[in-house]
Amino acid sequence: MSDSITNIFVISDSVGETGLSLITAGTVQFPNSKFNIRRFPLTKTISLLQGILNKAKRENAIILHTFVNPELSDYVNNFGKENNLHVIDALTGVVQILAEITGEKPLNAAGLKHKLNPDYFKRIEALEFAVTYDDGKDPSGFLKADIVLLGVSRTSKTPLSLYLANQGYKVANLPLVPKTQIPKEIYQVDKKRIFGLTNDPEVLNNIRRQRMISYGLDPDTVYSNMDNINQELEFATNLYKELGCLQINVATKSIEETATLIIESLDSED
Repeated sequence: MSDSITNIFVISDSVGETGLSLITAGTVQFPNSKFNIRRFPLTKTISLLQGILNKAKRENAIILHTFVNPELSDYVNNFGKENNLHVIDALTGVVQILAEITGEKPLNAAGLKHKLNPDYFKRIEALEFAVTYDDGKDPSGFLKADIVLLGVSRTSKTPLSLYLANQGYKVANLPLVPKTQIPKEIYQVDKKRIFGLTNDPEVLNNIRRQRMISYGLDPDTVYSNMDNINQELEFATNLYKELGCLQINVATKSIEETATLIIESLDSED
């Protein structure tokens, strides 16, 4: 197993849902590897695209794109060849084959799959909600959320929030730090809507060390110290018991698996 992290950029002139689903389906086949997936939706101009691609070059990222605009698609493909980057063009080939078979010229319009689809607008609203109420930035979000995620640093709160938001759930999350005051709103939320995330100390230690290394910093810090990690996890566990919420250990679970457990728990209460 490699300790390195593979950066993956998902770029689209729509919301990037298709690309994210494809790359997620691929990466879960490699449980011993680490991936950092970032989505860049609504990229509709060359100038905006250039900045993203330059960042991808600096980070030696794999690029997966789902552009329906041929100009943007060609620009990414050419950039990849010129800079020796791995580029996955996930849509152009499909559109070209369908055009050849049907004899119809494609519209080349982004996001048509979502037009007039209420579920699409629900997901967009949920994604905006997740961004607004990420990391406990506004405690009022806990009372408005369908799901509240609690967890110490590096228990996948934000990616899980975004994944659930893409399923249409409004999610707010709160990072837990010992000796900090828990917002009073947390105690006002129905415990069935709160989910406490935890992790194995060794796994968390490795994740945090790799995080520091990726920043070019010393991996042996207070952040990755095992005694501190154990204290954080104990603090979180005690809070979960106090709240009476479901606790989920994410150490061996993918984002999809954790999300499924949460959704099934919610459904069982209906």
